[in-house]
Parts: sequence; structure tokens; C-alpha cells
Amino acid sequence: MSRRIRLRTLLFGGVMTLLFAVLISRIFWVQVVKGDDWLEMAKDRWAASETIDAKRGTITDRDGNVLAMDSVAYTVAVQPEVIAGLGIEDEIVAGLHDILGKPESELMSLVTAKNEKGEYYAQREVRPEGWKIDKETADKITALSDELEKKTDSKNVGILLINDQKRYYPKGTMASQLIGYISKEGEAITGVEAYFDEQLSGTDGKLKYLKDGKRVQLAEGEVEYTPAKDGQNIKLTIDGDIQDYVEEAIKEVYDKYQPKSITAIAADPNTMEILAMANLPTYNPNDYWNYNYENFYNHATKSLYEPGSTFKIVTLAAAVQEGLFNPNDSYQSGSIWVGGYEIRDIKRGGWGNISYLEGLKRSSNVAFVKLGQALGAQKLYDYITGFGFGAKTGIALGNEAAGTINFRFNYPSEVATAAFGQGRVQVTPIQQVAAVAAVANGGKLLQPQIVKEIYDPATKTTQQIEPKLVRQVISEETSKKVGEYLEQVVSDQEIGTGRNAYIEGYRVAGKTGTAQKVVGSGYSDDKFVVSFIGYAPVDDPKIVVYIVVDEPNDPDAGGGAVAAPAFKEIVYKSLKHMGVAPSSVAADATEDPKEAGVAVPDVNGLALQEAEAQLSQSGLTFTVVGQGTKVLQQIPSEGSAVQAGQRVYLITEKQESLKVPDLTGASLRDAVEVASVMGLLLETEGEGYVVSQKEEKKNGQRVLKIVLAPPSQSASPPESEDAEASQSEEPAE
Repeated sequence: MSRRIRLRTLLFGGVMTLLFAVLISRIFWVQVVKGDDWLEMAKDRWAASETIDAKRGTITDRDGNVLAMDSVAYTVAVQPEVIAGLGIEDEIVAGLHDILGKPESELMSLVTAKNEKGEYYAQREVRPEGWKIDKETADKITALSDELEKKTDSKNVGILLINDQKRYYPKGTMASQLIGYISKEGEAITGVEAYFDEQLSGTDGKLKYLKDGKRVQLAEGEVEYTPAKDGQNIKLTIDGDIQDYVEEAIKEVYDKYQPKSITAIAADPNTMEILAMANLPTYNPNDYWNYNYENFYNHATKSLYEPGSTFKIVTLAAAVQEGLFNPNDSYQSGSIWVGGYEIRDIKRGGWGNISYLEGLKRSSNVAFVKLGQALGAQKLYDYITGFGFGAKTGIALGNEAAGTINFRFNYPSEVATAAFGQGRVQVTPIQQVAAVAAVANGGKLLQPQIVKEIYDPATKTTQQIEPKLVRQVISEETSKKVGEYLEQVVSDQEIGTGRNAYIEGYRVAGKTGTAQKVVGSGYSDDKFVVSFIGYAPVDDPKIVVYIVVDEPNDPDAGGGAVAAPAFKEIVYKSLKHMGVAPSSVAADATEDPKEAGVAVPDVNGLALQEAEAQLSQSGLTFTVVGQGTKVLQQIPSEGSAVQAGQRVYLITEKQESLKVPDLTGASLRDAVEVASVMGLLLETEGEGYVVSQKEEKKNGQRVLKIVLAPPSQSASPPESEDAEASQSEEPAE
């Protein structure tokens, strides 16, 4: 019996010893051999991490005015569980529908949403209509929530506003195709936003720390912190004021002629910095989802056109460079046969035997066919490609088109039509601007630039973007001669096709263009692309402007009638803005304005419409300052004698609501009064009348800087000629 007890004891003890040995081995394996692995797993479970969002860089114009920035936004969410408990599904659906415009059926699905177990969801976001909304809309959501809280006597009715962030474009539609936009998903779409996305985005940071079971950070725990690197700030070459001039001018053309599209580019020919780039139709990047595809298209860099007669500038420059253009040589205008095809001028019988200079003024196709033949196919091709056509310009925008030049070894008729910008020649507007800038600046083809500088807030360094020379195309002497010839296209008010671009007091060079559009296998008789390109002043170019209008609703209106007046308006305002004084003074600067002036009537206290009518009857121009309907103050005051063309400012709101008006052409006295009314500190330079202005802030005080120049009757652009300049040119059939 005792032996059995001992055996059982030994057996039990052995088993227990074995189990204890296994336990010890397992503990050793877990804590020693695999200890590091388990520790890391534990740390991962204890660890919490947060992403620190990098701030996207701003985009500004050349003067620092913000065009794109990050802004506070809100996302709307609903709590089905709470809403069901209060029984207010219908009220919330109706309220959110009215504010966000989301269909009621979709909202009802959200506020009554259940999971697979049949339980109400705790929270559902209202997308896309309630995603990243602005503060104004968020305030309406808050008001709805407050109203329902009072009705239900509850502190939570199941509507939430989640703090978020979105891209905001303060200037709305201004230069929208150039700037591009950021989608609600955070993706950079088109324009500068997309091309410079890597620089603008920055790098997100990270915060990693240890927490306890209640998700409270452990005081002695390890902390891993990687700071966010904010995106770089990009300053564009765009001049906000000139961009405004361009957009206002093409809007008038767009409203009048209802074309498929209209594109305008303004640039500094000496650096090829783009001062303005605009397209119509356009869109507002703040609500991009409300527009069609064509509104987003940047025709300036992507669309191809047969340029028509504006392209004759290239042929002219090539002929002058090669010594083949004698302005006094004559030829028989009207028509010419090339390779079995007849090419005609707009005037079917021509103008008889005329000089090549007159042919240029009249935009004679026959003259340029002869110049193209004199150059020969190869040499003409070399000059066209030398001016940059057939290759991308390298502008910092995505999906730029290269254009096509396809006449090199083809038929004589194709070479002939290429000489005046039709047939086997397709170009982009930006290529046209770069080429004509080369003609204006002494023959240097430059790469177009849209970025002036890039600032890195992390390193506090600024990268300046310098002009980039591509090649010398023609000599300075040729450049000067071509400018003088093109000036006569504008200055000759009798036969010059560009006469509607004439600005008294300034030397303007330019060329009209009217090109038939290809429809099917031939050219249309009633669909045209009309354009104007030019620069000023001829002797010291400061700006080159190109306007192209695709299919205006009047088939008889050419580039001289449609585009030239808009060019004149843009260039006149831009030169004044730049402080470029007229080259001729039509009136003595010391002349007393009262002797030739107009007395300003008293319109104080009148309704705005009545005041405008009185000023119009007196032959005075005026600018309304503010959004009011009644004149609170007028500048100059009643009885003042003003020069013809000087504006009267009608103040319709109180000081705190006013925006600085365009003071171009105003006297110093009037500028002082406007500044005083608006509470601005005025800084002046020069004497005479305002030619440019700029608003700044110094020590919290708004400062208005103005530049003045001597008065001149030439300061106001003349009215367009009654005659249609387009009647002097026609593309080949």
C-alpha cells in the first residue's frame, strides 16, 4: 500500500515538475527569446499617432495679392441614431435640402441609415453637397440646428459641423484657367496648382506617443515628433490690374459677338513675363463643380488655330532680314495663281499696282505669297520654326500643344498659304505672343514665364525666375524696321487694317487676322477665327497683347473690327498703369483747365440713376464708388471746371465699405479728396494727372501710392473708326 502511495507521489511530482519545467521554458521563450518582439507589439498597441497637415503654399500675383490660399471649411454630418430618437427626420431632410440642395431622397437615406444588424449608424457625412462648405453656408446649418434644438428642447438634434480645410480663391474667376484648382478630394487639377503641386503641397508631419487604456498620453512615454513642412509660396508674373483690364475688355467682345471662345494674353516683350492671360467662357474655382468642360479649357496654351494675317508678321520679318522686302517696290494686287490654285485678296479686283508697304497696310494676301516665294519653302520654314512655331514654348503649364508646321516638302500652294497664316500652319496663342515679342524686343525669342519667384518658408529662401533666351531670330536692325512698318498698319487711318487699335499719343504696332475655319474637307464661308496682335510703344516696347476670337456671330466682322478695339482699351489702360507717358503732348501742361473745361453739375443727394443722367448730359464720364443707390458725395465738387475725359467720382457708401476706384486720369486734387473720403494715406510721385496707382499697408494704415504725369488731351483713347477694318483683308479660299 505504501509502495503504491510512493509511486503515485513520484508520478504526480514528476508530472508537476515536467509541467513546471515547460512553464519555465515558455516564460523564458516569451520574456527572453521573444521579449523584444512582444515589447514592440505592446508599444504598437499603446502607441497613438496623429498626422500634422502641412499648409499648402499660397499663389499671388506679382504685387503679392493672394489668388489662391488655404481657408477654413466645414463638413456636414448627421447622426441617425439621435435623429430617430427625436423623430425629426422630415424636418432635418427638408432643412438640409433647402440649404445644400441635396435631393431629399438621398438625405432621407442618410438620416435613417442602419448597419447590417439593423442598428442606426452613429454618424454619416453628407457628401458631396455638405463637404467642405464655406462659413456662410455653415452659419445656415447652425441656424437650422438651433431652431430644431428649441423646438425639441434638446441640446443635440443630430446635425454636426466638422472643422475642415479647403482651397479658397479670393478673386473668383480671375485667371482661373491659368491658376487651376484643388478638388474637394485634395487633388490638384490643371494650371499652376497642378504644375507646381509638389512645391505647393509641402510634407505632412507626424506625432507618435504612448497612451494608457483611457487613451491619455503617458507622462514618461516616448514621443516621436516629425514637424510638418509647409508648401512653398508662388508669386506669379501676372499683374492683377492688367488682368482686370484684359478680362473686362474681352467680356465686352464676348457679350457683343457671342463667339465659341475668346482668348487674350498680355506679356512684357523684354522678359516674356505673362502679365495677363484670360479665356471666355470661364469658371469660378470655388465652385468648379457647377461648370462644363469647355469652361476649364485654357485655349492660350492648348488650342490650335490657323492664325491668318497676324502670322504675316513672321513672313515680313523673314523677308526684311533677308533683304527681300523693299517697301517701295510694287506688284499687281488682286489675285495670283500658285500650283493650279487661285489665291485672292479681299478686294477681288485688288487695288491695282501698289507698293508692298501699301500691301502690308491693306493686308494683301498676294503680297505675302510673293514674299513667301522669294524666300523659298526651306528658308520660310526655317524662319517659322526659328520663331518657335511647331514646338512647345516651355511655359510652366501642363498639356501645352506644340502646333504643326507641315508644308516643308509639300506643294507650292501650301507654301503660299503658309506665308499668310493658313493651310498647313497651326499655332497656339502663346506661340504667337512669343514670336511677336521677339520682333518687338530686338529679335530675341524668349521662353514665356508665369512664375516670378518661389519662396520656401522652411529655408526662408527665395528663388527668382530669370528670363530665358531661346535664340536670336532676327537682328535688332530688322526688329526696328519691322516695328516701323507695323506701326503704319495702325497709324494709317485711311487704309490701315489695324487703325481701330490706334491710340493717340502712343506709337502702336500691330496686325489684324481673319482666318477661315476648316469645316469637313474645305474652308467655311461663314465661320472665322479673328484676331489682333500688337505692341507699344514701338520705340521702347512695354507690352505685347494678342486677342483671338473663335467664331464671332458676325461673319463680316474681321480682326480689325472685333479684336482691335479691345486691344486698344487694354494697351491704353496698361501703359497708364505702368506710368508710360504719351510720346506726344497735345495740350500745354500749363494750360488752365478752367479755360477749356466743363462745369460739374451738383448731383449730391440725388438717386444714382438721376445723377448719372445729369453727368451724361453734360458730356462727363463718371465712376460709381460703392454699391449704394444714392450719391452721398461727389468729387470734384459742384461747379468745378474739369478737362474733357476727366472723371467724376460718385461716392455712394460710407468710408468703411468703400473700395479704391481706378483713378487713372484724375487730377491730384481729386485724388486727394478720394483718399480723404476713404481714410487713406496718400503718397504721390510726379506732377499732373494720375497714370498709375497701388494700394499698400504700412503699420496697419492703408496707403495709396499714385504716379502723376503732365496732362494731355491724348490721355483718352479715341473712339473707333466707323469703317470696318476687316474689309481690308480676306483669307485664301
